[in-house]
Formats: sequence, structure tokens, C-alpha cells
Amino acid sequence: MPYKSLQHFIKTLEANNELIRVKEYVNPELEITEIVDRYSKSPDGGKALLFENNGTDFPVLINAYGSEKRMCLALGIDNLDTIGANINNIFAEFTEPKKGLLDKLRILPTLSNVASWMPKIVKGKGQCQEIIKKQPDVGILPVLKCWPEDGGKFITLPMVITKDPHTGLRNVGMYRMQLFDKALTGMHWHMHKVGARHFSEYKKLGKKMPIAIALGGDPAYTYSATAPLPDNVDEYLFAGFLRKKRVQLVKCITQDIEVPSDADIIIEGFVDTEEEFILEGPFGDHTGFYSLADMFPKFHITCITHRKNAVYPATIVGIPPMEDAWIGKATERIFLTPIKISMLPEIIDFDLPFVGVAHNLAIVKIKKTYPGQAIKVMNSLWGAGQMMFNKVLIIVDQDVDIHNYNEIGKIINKNVDIPTDLHFSMGPLDILDHSSSKYAFGSKLGIDATTKFREEITEHKNITTNPNDILDKEMLIKEFPEITDFNYFGDLLKLSIISIDKKKTSNLAELSQRLVVNKSFIDNVSISIFVDQETDINDFNMVAWLTLGNIDPKRDSFLIPDEKGMALFIDGTRKALKTDKFDRDWPNIIVSDDTTIASIDKKWEMLGLGDFIQSPSIKYKKMHFKGGAKVAE
Repeated sequence: MPYKSLQHFIKTLEANNELIRVKEYVNPELEITEIVDRYSKSPDGGKALLFENNGTDFPVLINAYGSEKRMCLALGIDNLDTIGANINNIFAEFTEPKKGLLDKLRILPTLSNVASWMPKIVKGKGQCQEIIKKQPDVGILPVLKCWPEDGGKFITLPMVITKDPHTGLRNVGMYRMQLFDKALTGMHWHMHKVGARHFSEYKKLGKKMPIAIALGGDPAYTYSATAPLPDNVDEYLFAGFLRKKRVQLVKCITQDIEVPSDADIIIEGFVDTEEEFILEGPFGDHTGFYSLADMFPKFHITCITHRKNAVYPATIVGIPPMEDAWIGKATERIFLTPIKISMLPEIIDFDLPFVGVAHNLAIVKIKKTYPGQAIKVMNSLWGAGQMMFNKVLIIVDQDVDIHNYNEIGKIINKNVDIPTDLHFSMGPLDILDHSSSKYAFGSKLGIDATTKFREEITEHKNITTNPNDILDKEMLIKEFPEITDFNYFGDLLKLSIISIDKKKTSNLAELSQRLVVNKSFIDNVSISIFVDQETDINDFNMVAWLTLGNIDPKRDSFLIPDEKGMALFIDGTRKALKTDKFDRDWPNIIVSDDTTIASIDKKWEMLGLGDFIQSPSIKYKKMHFKGGAKVAE
């Protein structure tokens, strides 16, 4: 179902009991974030929130995509698998053999539908241009300062529209924008993004780069800007497919570029490719850590236009789960079908757990028919689009429920031979990855948890564990004083979580060797993860999120032999120059400040937010260290 506006979507959310209107004043600086963080981490993503009183003329809509139900409402479907099924049906219609003229004629309606989804430029002004401000001041918008250590206020849900200067092909990406002045922001596109490539081409030509920012309109527009589409697929064609109606575009007022006519807000401007970059950030990012300040292009605003009843859409990101996790879940379900069709027909399903913050962990189910197939799938996926950023990839058989993480643990314990089924590789990483020794480049780990063919079986054995034994925590800590706490997940992976005081030891490879010698320990454990002593080792989601974020898999994995087999130790601790010879800055995790938490606690009842929800930041406070956005040595 196509939405006529963001207001139309808001009415749909409200009709489905998925929206709370907040009528009392809430400050866009930190306070909105603190409220939304509490809802985002609630069961099923809480509710969407509309902050109608924020000091500007524009209501703020946030957490609108923060659950499976709201994501389905946004895309006009009942189930996130529906879109993938539609893609499969279209592909089948065009590729199945046609026996005669009648069969060929049957595809004409599909051809007509595809044609009807193509974006179209229309004459005149659109609803997005009902109000035109040629003396722009971005301060009229309720732009959020999300987290205490952020470098300023950031536009967090912009659809950034650029064109290739040679071909005219359009790209719509989503890159955060920090406000510096009433007509100046940053443009935070990463080196791997199409917007950055367009910038490079304009720079070669010595030209200024026209850009338009669209905010709001049909939610299909916003989702399409986040989707991992091939470079030659127009995001507005994809949006037309999602909403089953073409996107109508109108010319900007001051730039040679087109924007959706029914968007809520348009920010027009340019990047001068000859101009020096500006220091942008820090920013509390989707990894759950701050992305640190760096140099990015300046975006000069030349005009702002908007609807008369425009709504300002925003999102916040941080420690998972957040709203972006559900956008990622939609991507997981939608793009399974294209991957199967175009690359890997043996893939049955895949899952991106929220703790992996999109890139750090993927679980893939395949129909295995020959030896080495899991390794082939690993290599293929690491070469496919945004999967090149994946850090840990687990491959399992077709009979495994990959959405049941306890089952995944048991399958790994059953099928993985530690010396031969861990496959390390090197490649590009997301530039937000803070764990690698080198910027945007590091190692990857593929885990072959499939049932092995005869050709794949070796004589190697893992440590044979005895789950009936009970580890004596007090004796272990007495023998190893650098260990501050210990937890054992024997029914899951024969996995131990070991919290470490790194002031007492920074050589975790050496500690691993000593632990293997300890028979009472190694008789029970085959995989161990070291974490910092501030980590709650009883919270497996916290351990998984931190470990996946903090490891460079090849550097931080220690395979220790024993006469009974092989044990795996993983260093999931934060790294520093003094203790680890790690010479990059290490970012802090993201938490609210005490003043903001207390303020929201005090006014919660008067805001009409329902039952009180405690701040998630309280749980993580002791893991946020001095130094601001980056951890001080």
C-alpha cells in the first residue's frame, strides 16, 4: 500500500495501536534519545513515538520501524518474507521456458507492472515544495543531539540523493549529517559507498557536486535508501516495487537534481569538491560504540522546502537492539531471495542476530551436497556486496533452526572440529569497526558447522569435555588471580566466559596455555571467551555483542593443543597500547548521562508514556570509561 505522506503512515500506526503521542515538551538534545532507548529495548520494540512539542514547528517521529509489526506496516505487507516471495515469482515468470504464444502473452501483465514502478519526473512543484525557504536555516528542524559525547546535532534519517556526473545514474544513500551552522553540515559517507564514489568523479572533473536530502514521505523511500541494492538499480525503482506505485519526482528549486514530490522535507545543496574537509563526529553509532571524529566533506545548504504539515523523521542508534535492527531484519528477509537466485542456490535461509549489529555475525543454512561446500559459501558471501563487511560467518545444515541460537550452539559443539573447521580470511571491514589493527581492513572467521562428508573428516579431536563435572569457581580464581569471575554454559557450547583484570595480565595467550594445563578446567571446557571484568558474564547477549565488536578474529583467537585435543580461547576484551600494543584509539560504549536519566525518570509519568521503563544505560554504566568518546589510556 503506498502512503501519501508521513502523516498517512502515522495514522496507520495509530490505528494499529503502535504509536504514542507525546504532547508535553521534550528536549531534542539528549532527552528524546533517552526515552526512545527505553522503548527500543522493550519487548517487541515498544511503540513508535511522536514528539509533538519539541521547540520547533515540526513533530519528531521516531522508532517508527522499531518492530517487525511496524516494519511490515511501513512496507504494506503482513510478513517480511512476502517481498522475497514476490521477487521469486517475478523472476520465475521471466525465466521459465515458454512453450507457446499464450505462455509468452501471460507475462505481459508482469511487464506492465514493472513499467508502472519506474520513477517519473513530473512538471511543477510537489507537496514537498509547499513552503520554500531560499534563506535556509536548518535550525528550524528538531535535529537531535543523540548521546552525551556526540560532536553535535545530527540528521539521522536522511535520504541523500546524488548522481553520477558521467552517466546521470541516481543513487539514494543514507549518511548521517552533523550540523555546523544554519546552512552547513557534514556529509558522512564511507569510502565504500556510492555517494563517496560520485564525489570522487566530481572531484576529477573539478566540479561542485549537487545533492538533495529528502526526509519523510512514504516509508518505502526511507527503507530503499538503506537497502543493499546493486549500483545500477535505482532506489526509487525499488521503492516503486515495494509500494506497487511509481515514485513521482520533481526538480529541486536550486539544484539540478530530482526529489520525491510527496516527501515531507527537502534540503538542497552542494559539496565543493575543492574545499577542505571538516572534522565531523564523534557520533554514538549502530555498533553500540562511538565512531570517533574524522574528516568528511562539507555540505552547503542552498534551500529548504517542506510540506505545510511536515513531520521530521529521526532515528537513534546505539547498543542493540535498536530501531535499526528491525530495518536490518527486513533486509535479511527481503534479500535472501536475490542472493539465492543470483549467487548461491544452495542457501536456504540466513539470520543476522541483533548482537552482531548487521556486519559482525551471520548464520547461514545451506543444502549441502558435496565436501567443501560450506567453505565455498563463505568465500562467495565475503565477496558479495555489503557481506564483504561480515566478520564472523557460521554455516549450518538444512535441518537446523538458525533462528534458535541455543540450537546453533549445540550444533557448533557437535559438528565443529576446532583445528580444521575454523577458516580465517582477510578482507575489508566496515570503517566503523574499531577492533582491527588497521583501518577498515582485518580478519574474518568462517565456522563450518555442517555435518562432514568423509573427505572432510580428519584425525583432529577437540578437547573431550565432561559436562557432569562441576567447575570450582573459587579454586579457579585462587589459582589464577587475574580471573575475576567465571561462568560456564555447559549445555550450550562447553563454553566458558572468563572475566579478566588486565592490570594483572595482558598476555591472554599465555593465560590460555596455563588454563589448558589445569585439568579441572579443560576437562569441562572446549571454548573460552575472555572479557573485561566490568562485563556482566551472566548476560550472554552482552557478552556476544562485546566480543563480536572487540575481536579481530585471527589476532584474537588462540588454539591451544592438549594431549586430549584442541581448545579455543577468544580475546573479547578491549585493546589498548599499553596492554596490547594496539595503536588505534578505542571508542567508548554509548550510554546516557546521569542528568538526562534523572530528568526523564522525574517527568516520565507526566509525559503519558505508560508504565515506567528503567534506563538501559544503567546496566552499562560501569563499562563506560573516562576519556569521552574514546577510552583514555
